[in-house]
Amino acid sequence: MEKDIFKLTIPSKPDYISVARLTSSSIANKIGFNIEDIDDIKVSIAEACINALDKTNQINIEFQIQEDKFIILVDNVTMYNKDDMKKEMELGILIIKSLMDEVNFSKKGVEMIKYIEDGNI
Repeated sequence: MEKDIFKLTIPSKPDYISVARLTSSSIANKIGFNIEDIDDIKVSIAEACINALDKTNQINIEFQIQEDKFIILVDNVTMYNKDDMKKEMELGILIIKSLMDEVNFSKKGVEMIKYIEDGNI
C-alpha cells in the first residue's frame, strides 16, 4: 500500500492548536480508529504542539497513513534533560508516551505512532 501524506502548518500560537487536533481527529476517524484512540491522538498532538510553541514562528505537522500505522510528525518538539525540563513539558511528554503506541524523538522533532488494527482501513 502506498502511504498517504497530509501536511499542515499552523502559526506558533495556542489558538491554532485546535486546528491540529481537528485535523488529526478527522484523519484518524477516516482510518477507522475508535473514539478512545482518536481522543488519545488529539491529546498527544496538542501536547506536542504545546511543546513546540515559542521555538519557531510556525509548527509543521505531517500525518502519514501507512498500511499498519498512523504516524504524526511534529517539528520542534524537544525532549529536555530532566534538570532543564519544565514540569509542564515533562508532563506533556509523559502524556504523549502513555497515549501513543510508539514515540521517537529526533533533532527535528517528534514522531508519534498509533498502530492500525486489522480491518480499520
